[in-house]
Amino acid sequence: MSPKKERFHSFTNILKFISGIISWTILVILVIVAGFLLYYFVSVKLYAQKGEAYKPAFSLYTILSPSMEPNIKVYDVIFDMNVDSPEDIKEGDVITFISTATLTKGMTITHRVVQIIQDENGYSYMTKGDNNLANDGAAVPFDNVLGKVLFKIPQLGRVQEFLGTKGGWLIVVVIPALIVIISDILKIFRLQSSKNQVESYEQKEKKKKQEEQKRKDKIKEKLLQKYEEKIEENEPAETETKEKENEE
Repeated sequence: MSPKKERFHSFTNILKFISGIISWTILVILVIVAGFLLYYFVSVKLYAQKGEAYKPAFSLYTILSPSMEPNIKVYDVIFDMNVDSPEDIKEGDVITFISTATLTKGMTITHRVVQIIQDENGYSYMTKGDNNLANDGAAVPFDNVLGKVLFKIPQLGRVQEFLGTKGGWLIVVVIPALIVIISDILKIFRLQSSKNQVESYEQKEKKKKQEEQKRKDKIKEKLLQKYEEKIEENEPAETETKEKENEE
C-alpha cells in the first residue's frame, strides 16, 4: 500500500472512530434525558393522584427562586432522597418541604435546616434560605418534609424549560434521535454494500478459478489427444519393421 493510501486509510479510521464516539455520546445523553423526563412525568402523575401524601424514594425539583444562592442557583435541579426517620435530618441539611408559613403556605420550598425542634408533637425543623436575611416564618413538621437534597445538577432546569417548547424538543431530542437513526441506517447500508462487494469478489474469484480449470482441462485434453495421435502414427511403423524381420 502506498504512503498516500495509508494516510487516507488512517484518516478514514480516525473519522469513523470520532463519529462513533459522537453517536454513542448523543445516544447516552438522549437516554439520560429520556430517563429524567420519564421519572419526572411519572412522579407528577402520582403526585396528582395521591397529593401531598405521596413521597417518592427519589425526586427532582427545579429551583425557581434565588433564596438558596450562591449554593443552589435558579434553574439548578436538585436530586432529593426520601427521609424515613426524623433523626436522619441534621442541622445544616438542605431539605425540600411543603411550607406552612403564612406567605408561602402550600408551596414546595427547598431551604437549609438551622434548628431542630422536638416536643410533644414530634419533630419539626426551622429553616432558612442561604440568601435570606431571616428564618422562614414557621417550623416545618416532619410529615411535610418531601426529601433531603443529595446533589444538584447545575442549570439543568434551563434544559427542562427549553424542552418544554416545541423548538427545544425538536432540537434537543427529535433531531439528534434522527441523526442517530439515520447514521445507524447508513451503517447497515454500508455493511450490506461491503458484504455484496465481498460476495461479488468471491463469485468472480470462483468463476476465474473455474475458467482457469477449464483452460487447464482443455490443454490437458489436447496434449492427450496429440499423444494418442503420435502413438497411432508409430504403430504402423513398428508393424512394418516386424514384417521385414520375419521375411529375413
